[in-house]
Amino acid sequence: MRKPNAKPARPGHGGQGQLRIIGGEWRSRRFAFPDGPGLRPTPDRVRETLFNWLAPHVEGARVLDPFAGSGALFLEALSRGAEQALALDLNPDSVAALRGHLDVLRCGKGQLLQSDALRYLDTQAPSPFDLVFLDPPFNLGLLAPVCELLENRGWLAPRAWVYTESETPPSALGLPGNWRLHREKKAGQVYYALWQRSAETGHLPDA
Repeated sequence: MRKPNAKPARPGHGGQGQLRIIGGEWRSRRFAFPDGPGLRPTPDRVRETLFNWLAPHVEGARVLDPFAGSGALFLEALSRGAEQALALDLNPDSVAALRGHLDVLRCGKGQLLQSDALRYLDTQAPSPFDLVFLDPPFNLGLLAPVCELLENRGWLAPRAWVYTESETPPSALGLPGNWRLHREKKAGQVYYALWQRSAETGHLPDA
C-alpha cells in the first residue's frame, strides 16, 4: 500500500522495511524490503480482511500483481496456495528483494519482472488471471487505465476477482461496467475494495 501524501521514509534500518506473511504455508515468516517514497506493505489487518474475503478463491488461482512494491500481497497469495503468480515493479531493488525471498522460500511458482505495468499490459501477449491486486501509487491516475487494459486486452478470466486500493471511494473510480463491487472498506485515508468480473464485455464509462 502506498500512502497518499506520504512523508519521506525515515532513515535507519539500512533503508529496509519489514513485512510479515499472515497466513498459509509461510505464516509468520518475516522479510525485509527496500524502502521507497510513500511505500509500505498493505497492513496486516487489511490483508487479513482481504484474504478472508478471498478464502475460497486463492488456492489454485493464477495471480497478477502489477504494482508489487513490497510484495506483501504477492507473497501472501503464494503462501495460501496460488498456483502461479506474476509480479511487476519498476524498482530494480524491489524486484531483486522479492526474487531473494522466493529463493529463501524455495518457491518456483512466482515470476518477477522489472517492468512498467501499463506498458507490459498493453504490449505483451495476454493470458487470463483469476486474481489481480491493484495498488498503484496514488494521485497519478493509474488505476482506471490499468483496469481498462486488464479488461480490454484479455488479461482476466471470465469470473476474475480484482482488488483495488485507492485514495477515492470505489464508487468514484469509473471501472469497467461489468465489474461488480463485492466488498469495500476504508482504513485511514485508503479505500480498499474487491470486485468480481462478469463474462460480459466491459468498458469504461465516458468521462
